[in-house]
Amino acid sequence: MPALRPGEQLASTVCAAKVVVVRAPADTDLELTCGGKPLVPAAGAEAHANSGEPVTLIGKRYVDAADTVELLCTSAGSGELACGGEPMTIKAAKALPASD
Repeated sequence: MPALRPGEQLASTVCAAKVVVVRAPADTDLELTCGGKPLVPAAGAEAHANSGEPVTLIGKRYVDAADTVELLCTSAGSGELACGGEPMTIKAAKALPASD
């Protein structure tokens, strides 16, 4: 897969999941997958139905273990997102500062 760009829209080839790249290293080719199959550009992607309960949740941000890649889910899907073979996790919300 060519280098990712922020704002790029990707789709799963095994479920209805779609994501937008929020952050990615500019000079690295990464293997992003959903349900074990590579993500493809959303523009030419074929629509797929979910085969079970959603695993990739709409509105959630997913990050890799090194916190270098961040994806925003725009359509829920039953496949699990992974980067380089490692599952991506939901990004934790930042704590707001106290308003004392």
